[in-house]
Amino acid sequence: MHKTIESEDDLKEGVEWLLACEPRFRRVTEATGLPALRRAEGGLPGLLRIITEQMISLKAADAIWRRIEKELAPLDPPAILRRRHATLMKLGLSGAKSRTFRSLAKAAHKGELLVDKLHLHSNEDAIAALVALPGIGPWTADIYVLSCLGRADAWPTGDLALQASAADLFGLAKRPDARAMLELAEKWRPWRSVAARLLWAHYRSLKGLPQAV
Repeated sequence: MHKTIESEDDLKEGVEWLLACEPRFRRVTEATGLPALRRAEGGLPGLLRIITEQMISLKAADAIWRRIEKELAPLDPPAILRRRHATLMKLGLSGAKSRTFRSLAKAAHKGELLVDKLHLHSNEDAIAALVALPGIGPWTADIYVLSCLGRADAWPTGDLALQASAADLFGLAKRPDARAMLELAEKWRPWRSVAARLLWAHYRSLKGLPQAV
């Protein structure tokens, strides 16, 4: 059985454990309170939304996603495969993201992508299955495992916001790379997903952004 974060009680348990392990997280909780649950829809729609959000602002991603939901409903493989690349790009997707949308839709249609079964697998196996698909990198896979599967110990080492937040919170000389992030969080197992939520909350505070809900 894979531990997941389903409620604020789960978050509180993880936060309390992390505060005992790493007291510097208290600076975040005192400033922002309990972090957001950050659970998201899973399945193919959840994966496509994460792809949409890559490398652009949340505001821009939200606007594009609203158009996608309207034009591609019900966001199943046939609905996507009926559209050409040019049509998908008119909705705001880049050429690379458009190709990934169609590649994933084809894989799901052929039964090569069993995204609705990923919750049955370990974090490692779910990530391996995702990164084996065209257009899916480690960041996308990590975020899917954290937010869509809700796993308690997911850790997106390549997330730039997490890296910047960790550098500030822990007084590091430079922003840690993915390898350094992995080493930094080793002692936070099995609650690294909660650590990520705390660091995202700290990043929003640093940037003067409203906290996620």
